[in-house]
Amino acid sequence: MLVTGLIIGLLVIGLILGYLVRRHRHIQKLMTVQAQARQIIENATAQTKQKIATLQAKSRRETLAYQQSVKDELTEQKSDIAVREQRRQQREQLLNQMAVRLDDQTSLLDERSQTNHQQRQKIHDLRDQATALRDKRVTTLAEQAAMSTKEAEEVVLQDTDLALKRDRDIEVKALNDDAEANAEKWAKDVVLAATESGPQDLPKEHLEHTVTVPNGEVRSKIIGRDGQHIRLLETLTGTDLIFVPDDNSTLFISTHDPIRREVARTALTNLIASRRISANQIETQVENAQRDVNHSLWEVGEQAVSRLHVGWMHPDLMKLIGRLKYRTSYGQNVLQHSIEVSQLAGAMAARLGYDARLARRAGLLHDLGKSIDHEVEGTHVEIGTEFAEKYGEDPIVINAIAAHHGDVEKTSPISALVAAADAISGARQGARSESVEDYINRLRSLEKIANDRDGVTESYAIQAGRELRIIVNPQTLDDHAAANLTQEVAQQVEKELTYPGKIRITTIRKLTAVEYVGDEKKKKKKKKKAANAAS
Repeated sequence: MLVTGLIIGLLVIGLILGYLVRRHRHIQKLMTVQAQARQIIENATAQTKQKIATLQAKSRRETLAYQQSVKDELTEQKSDIAVREQRRQQREQLLNQMAVRLDDQTSLLDERSQTNHQQRQKIHDLRDQATALRDKRVTTLAEQAAMSTKEAEEVVLQDTDLALKRDRDIEVKALNDDAEANAEKWAKDVVLAATESGPQDLPKEHLEHTVTVPNGEVRSKIIGRDGQHIRLLETLTGTDLIFVPDDNSTLFISTHDPIRREVARTALTNLIASRRISANQIETQVENAQRDVNHSLWEVGEQAVSRLHVGWMHPDLMKLIGRLKYRTSYGQNVLQHSIEVSQLAGAMAARLGYDARLARRAGLLHDLGKSIDHEVEGTHVEIGTEFAEKYGEDPIVINAIAAHHGDVEKTSPISALVAAADAISGARQGARSESVEDYINRLRSLEKIANDRDGVTESYAIQAGRELRIIVNPQTLDDHAAANLTQEVAQQVEKELTYPGKIRITTIRKLTAVEYVGDEKKKKKKKKKAANAAS
């Protein structure tokens, strides 16, 4: 019994000791796990803090970059707004000046009308007095000569007629003799006075303009991936776009056609201002620029017509006059030349007693055909005459246009004055430069050779005539025909033209297909069903 109790006691003691050992081990393991957990938490906390610091630094950099971009954009927008405001003020000033001139003209017309009315009244009174004196003279002669009133009247009329004829012959002979003796002197005086009162010579416009690119990011967007954007701009505008090697912020626009250059400059300016440069945006901005330039042509023509006071003119004629701003003749701007001719002809007509307004109108329109002579068959004289007849111009103006180069006979003195003014404006020192005209004619000849080919939609001579780009209709010519066309154009250029160095001829054949899927397609189906139901 004692042994049994002892054994039981030992078992209890063993169980207690085992429990204590296991509890001690568990406590040590728990402490180890807690230490590991604390270490993991500390490591995670450190990594989290590091990531937070990195994200905060990156966020600060991005915020600063965005703020700087916004500041740059605001600065550019403020500059653009300032330029627009300046243009608006200039236009407002021009309108105010025009209003003042109109008021002055109205006052002058009122004064002249009043003076004419007084002179007509005075002439009427003198005519009544002369009639009364004539009747009294006839009555007195009839009483003294014992004649009838009718007989006396016939005698007086015969005597008066003979006396007037004699005086008229003497005066006409004296005037003819004086005119023959002083004709050359008077002509020189008239021309000299008209020349002295003419416009000042203006500097010639260059055929290259530049656009300033604000930073490298915008420059990269303009160029595009592998040069896609800048090639698209060159194709749509027909110009050559070149970044200056030593100055990446300056972009040259080079072309022999100033209208294309202005379209390219306007489109690039708007693209840079919007900072959204993509293929679709480029096409949109080029279309907007073409529309704005076409509107500016009318504004330029309207300003010329208003400045010269030639009366109302059809809007289409004013647009053609505006196109003369982008046309040169031997290096002389044709619009400035036409304004000079208008002022010279008007000044000479005023001194000689002819219709000065009609002379100015004929002088302004005399080179009208040069605005589109490179687009329409015929000489600029024939084209200008045709447009003047189409829009109902005065026959004197039409004859001045047709006869200013001696192609037809001059039927009025104003035609002779316009021809003389044209010669004076073109012959004055420094007015023209034949080398510039030859250069432009060479570029136009290059384009004409390409445009005369079947399947060619457009062609552009760029890089000062060292490259000719031809755009063909992909539905008319395949790749093989386009290659043959390139070779034929090259052979014709080599055969017919004289050119320095080499000319690169590039033919572009591109087909773009567009289809819309969505609401528009459903609308078309509904319209088609409605049409079928109606039929």
